[in-house]
Amino acid sequence: NFSRVTEFILLGLSDTRELQLLLFTFFFLAYAMVLLGNLLIIVAVRTDPKLSSPMYFLLCNLSFIDICCSSVTSPRMLVDLLSQRKAIAFEDCIAQLFFLHFAGASEMFLLTVMAYDRYTAICKPLHYTAIMSRQVCWVLVSACWAGGFLHSVVQTLLTIQLPFCGPNTIDNYFCDVPPVVQLACTDIYVTEWLMASNSGLLSLVCFLVLVTSYTFILVTIRVRFTEGHWKALSTCASHVMVVTLFFVPCIFIYLRPFSTFPFDKHICVISTVFSPVMNPLIYTLRNKEVKVSMWKLWKRCRV
Repeated sequence: NFSRVTEFILLGLSDTRELQLLLFTFFFLAYAMVLLGNLLIIVAVRTDPKLSSPMYFLLCNLSFIDICCSSVTSPRMLVDLLSQRKAIAFEDCIAQLFFLHFAGASEMFLLTVMAYDRYTAICKPLHYTAIMSRQVCWVLVSACWAGGFLHSVVQTLLTIQLPFCGPNTIDNYFCDVPPVVQLACTDIYVTEWLMASNSGLLSLVCFLVLVTSYTFILVTIRVRFTEGHWKALSTCASHVMVVTLFFVPCIFIYLRPFSTFPFDKHICVISTVFSPVMNPLIYTLRNKEVKVSMWKLWKRCRV
């Protein structure tokens, strides 16, 4: 007898009531920091003419994507932490999976573009203005969103074509590919390898491209070191921190067969919570221009 699953039960991070309230407080503050910090960056970049370079244009887009990524999982997680029964409809689960990979893959591509921007600024400074024009920046950002959309469509199609007729308990606090496909009532060997080659290989390739570009940057700085290159090195250091926080968990989660290795939901906290929180902190605390712009914005708001 075939009966399609209509909802999934999320187990969350803990079943202890006291710990759930503690986690709710922590994640609520983290989500508030994500919204406030990234919105401040967007407003500061959009209102300050001095922050009109391609680097800040890309940073503004990164802040917007971070808000999207965090908003896909955090509001639902906060509600579930205060609920006794953490159920999510099948359609809502698939929608959450789609938008999570849409925003996540777009951020991967955008971080790669930001590394290319820094490589061009440091290694080819005389041609930087011509290479990274505003039109080129818009094309690159649009390509990031298009690539993220295509990636997410593939992941979603591979998921919804599976039959779900048995267990409906997801050992996680949101719907993601690994824990969801393991509930399918069929052999998922081919599907999980297709998904691993899509998400996992994409994460690994982008990460290797980023490491290569920053290696070239470090070699260039070592050869001709000036005060301007010291500033560039500081900027690149913040980028490397963001890249590490974002890509390492993604590679660990997706670049392996889902049914062979147990899914670690606590690793997801790094990419869905800590990474969006750290981005505005890293880019503001290590960037003098952004801090000055935010201070000017604060003084204008007080008047």
